[in-house]
Amino acid sequence: MRKHIYRSVPVNRVPLEKLRNEARLVLAVDVAKTKMVAAFSGSAGEVLSTMRWTSPVENGTLMALLEELRSAGQRIEVVMEPSGTYDDALRHQLQGAGFSVFRVACKRTHDAREVYDGVPSLHDAKSAAILAKLHLAGVSRLWEEEEPHRRELKASISTMDLHSMQLQRLHGSLEAQLARYWPELCGVADIKAASILALVARIGGPADVAKAPEKARRLLRGMSHRLMKEERIEAVIATAESSCGVAPLPAERAALMELASEAHRSLLGFKKAKRAVELLSQDMVPAELPKVIGKTTAAVVVSTTGDPRAYDSARAFVKACGLNLREKSSGNLTGQLHLTKRGPAKLRRYLWLAALRLIQTDDVIRAWYVKKVARDGGVRKKALVAIMRKLAQAIYVVAGGEQFDSSKLFDTTSLDLTA
Repeated sequence: MRKHIYRSVPVNRVPLEKLRNEARLVLAVDVAKTKMVAAFSGSAGEVLSTMRWTSPVENGTLMALLEELRSAGQRIEVVMEPSGTYDDALRHQLQGAGFSVFRVACKRTHDAREVYDGVPSLHDAKSAAILAKLHLAGVSRLWEEEEPHRRELKASISTMDLHSMQLQRLHGSLEAQLARYWPELCGVADIKAASILALVARIGGPADVAKAPEKARRLLRGMSHRLMKEERIEAVIATAESSCGVAPLPAERAALMELASEAHRSLLGFKKAKRAVELLSQDMVPAELPKVIGKTTAAVVVSTTGDPRAYDSARAFVKACGLNLREKSSGNLTGQLHLTKRGPAKLRRYLWLAALRLIQTDDVIRAWYVKKVARDGGVRKKALVAIMRKLAQAIYVVAGGEQFDSSKLFDTTSLDLTA
């Protein structure tokens, strides 16, 4: 590359005369929160000009520049890296104006940082230049807009996860507080249940419940839709009347009730979001898939990787999940295999939970898991990851219409399935 190739100019000072002679122009954009940098490249891959601008304030200036070039008959292709949400506004403007936008995986840019100039550095202008070369080398793909239905599903899953994480944190705090003020309650009832959360939120601590036992009984019956057994209800009332916990001060009682109220609100929000996820995904998820991994995990699968049936093979789907293996070996040195983790982390988290559930419910998977853990000296993580990989393969097969059969995933001849 020639000297000063990475020097940039403001977007309103781009030398258009350098761009006029190119019939095909590539605009490679290094996306940031506000300080955008882009490189114009010709069909030969040489950077013609590098510019910078502030987004979204100067996006209009950029669009006017591109329109001027296009009106002169020049073909313009835009290429970017996916960067969460920071590229969305600019990409929306470009696609709305009729420009073709392509995407290049961030890992490709990172791996190519030393290829073209021999320097292992990476900065905004250089990233833009590398993007242009990678696009011209044919490693990019057209960036298509997501369907509105899939966007709605993703938003519902994000809402569900938000309530789930907050609920987990609040449950931990509430359990700690009840250990101080009402330690007996955790032994007779599930403090994560909506009925118990409502009891503490609306009535208060054990002394308050002991003073209003009939009100507490009605509340527990109503919030549990009469599913809580009378023996359990009476046990809760009994612990309130005989609790040895610390008597809370007025401010402490108010704080306990507020904590329970917030946990109850998060629980209701989680249930509502989960119902929305299941409703939105019912037409997108292959029919047999929820029977294997559950409705929620199936929804996460189609929202992150798309329909498994769209992949050419089970191996391709496993790779899309980030569960394929990488190896670093040289000569006589054989390195250990590790997950690439190049796919969506959210999906791997849900598959991890699905694997844990299958260990509890599937005899073949449980037997294989026990044997694998014993073989690895008690290490459980490797066995769980291996089951996740097998499960990803099963998802691809089941989505194609076959019945789930865990015995086809493992060698059952060496497993003890008599227990």
